[in-house]
Amino acid sequence: MTSVPGHSDDLFGLSGRTALVTGAGSGIGRACAVALARAGAKVHLVDRDRDSVTGVARETGGTEHVVDLAGPDPAADLPAEVDVLVNNAGLQHVAPVHEFPPDRFELLQKVMVTAPFLLARHVLPHMYQRGWGRVVNLSSVHGVRASAFKSAYVAAKHGLEGLSKVIALEGAPHGVTSNCVSPGYVRTPLVENQVADQARAHGIEPDRVLSEVLLTRHAIKQLVEPDEVAAVVLWLCGPHSGHVTGSSFTIDGGWTAQ
Repeated sequence: MTSVPGHSDDLFGLSGRTALVTGAGSGIGRACAVALARAGAKVHLVDRDRDSVTGVARETGGTEHVVDLAGPDPAADLPAEVDVLVNNAGLQHVAPVHEFPPDRFELLQKVMVTAPFLLARHVLPHMYQRGWGRVVNLSSVHGVRASAFKSAYVAAKHGLEGLSKVIALEGAPHGVTSNCVSPGYVRTPLVENQVADQARAHGIEPDRVLSEVLLTRHAIKQLVEPDEVAAVVLWLCGPHSGHVTGSSFTIDGGWTAQ
């Protein structure tokens, strides 16, 4: 049984299961890897940043894999014997459509749509053979809503939501569920970089960026914490969610309630 130092509990019945988490070096991916390891899973950690993923591997007792998900076959050197797949890796680029660099648009699709497809394709035969599996895709509120200047990100997250539903329908006869977790703005390096960029662009303090720019559509004027997202991911991988599939769970501070 895999365990995190100081935690030997198998809270969600994942002892004996193997999980693979992308973008595991920081933010939501790291939080998910830690949560899954605490629940008893053996974790494989995928990230392109060797230093960060090595640190999380030490923390969780997991196995690190340095992989560029934008490559031609990101699944080639990754294990196929995976029971839980968490597609989390992502990136952002902000520009109006008429100025958006086509290569950046394509890159975001590769990392956030094509790579999840290839990874699912890689691990689903094992899940089907065992009659059990969990696919959790880290989408975004931008998987169900749009914002100006984020065409590539919004398109990718909408695509990921669709892919997740197809996997849910195909996996259902085999005991495999597929769902999206769709947060608003989370306290991650990606968002913190956006805060810094917006502060410079608007000439205001970072705290004002949160309240006046990023969180204007959040009813709760606080960033979501990575651990809060990981808790939902963990529940979707546990024993009480076998009939939950093809769904998208928003953690958006009330954004989509408006």
